[in-house]
Amino acid sequence: MSDFLHASLKALLAPCAMALVSSAAPAAAGAPELALPVACEIGRNCFVQNFFDHDPSPDRRDYSCGRLSYDGHSGTDFRVADIPSMLRGVTVVAAAGGTVKAVRDGMPDVGLAGTGREALEGREAGNGVVIDHGDGWETQYSHLSKDSTVVKAGQKVESGTPLGRIGMSGMAEFPHVDFSVRHEGREIDPFTGSADLPACGDITRTLWRADTLAVLRYQPTGGLVSGFAEGPAASAEARKGSYARETLKDPPALVFWADVFGAQAGDEQQIRITAPDGNVIHEYASTLKSSNVSWFAFSGRKRPPEGWQSGKYRGTYTLLRNGAVVARLEDSVDVRRSGTP
Repeated sequence: MSDFLHASLKALLAPCAMALVSSAAPAAAGAPELALPVACEIGRNCFVQNFFDHDPSPDRRDYSCGRLSYDGHSGTDFRVADIPSMLRGVTVVAAAGGTVKAVRDGMPDVGLAGTGREALEGREAGNGVVIDHGDGWETQYSHLSKDSTVVKAGQKVESGTPLGRIGMSGMAEFPHVDFSVRHEGREIDPFTGSADLPACGDITRTLWRADTLAVLRYQPTGGLVSGFAEGPAASAEARKGSYARETLKDPPALVFWADVFGAQAGDEQQIRITAPDGNVIHEYASTLKSSNVSWFAFSGRKRPPEGWQSGKYRGTYTLLRNGAVVARLEDSVDVRRSGTP
């Protein structure tokens, strides 16, 4: 690895760099007009989970004055629902034309949990690409999948040129690409065109193209993926796809789980499981005590003494805020009694 590449990917591909909220100037002339950096449908098979943090305190605040961020986050996280979605492949593309400045590849898609902070020092952003757009503007694409990058330093690219695929390399806790923008070395929120504290929802100086901004409508809460397990569900296993089965044979328990983002304190969550004959065999409800960018819930019941009725069981997870539904996930599974085909 060249000295330039090492320096660039240590300093420029660090996803946890502090946002410069006090001294950054508004977006200057010559700023690139940004297209969507991922080849997927926002709100259907990919989602924005974390935005640029505009709060200088240890708290967090995104450009809409919501809480979809974490302290010091200086990028925008475009994620897929789970690891199976990542493995199916989602292409990351250049948001604007320019020249590739630096590339890193070869790091595994095991994230922070599979590597550890000390081992990731200087390589926190994992595999990535930096593009120089001229006039001091750069974009960065971090946490790409191993061996997926298809560009080289010095290569000219256009808006939409494939760069790699969404992955989970480096200091990542879920599969995503961390997209960040810099002007003369300062981190910039592409939604506001600045790093300054925004007036809530002020996008008058946005760097996004109008058609891109239209599909990036702010979504404070959403459902990612759900399913059934045979016992208490673990978020890490669910996100790996370990529970992805169409049929369960005489399970000791039937548990419905759901993974959502943007849960807020005071939200009411409800879980319901319906038997093949239409009867509700399990219901659970609770009120969330804290706000969580990432939230995983599960509930269910043990196998009844008479055994399970064979057929399709349906699970529903509903998250309500002030009585209105803000997320709903549904899934089904076929259950077979012992001795049945």
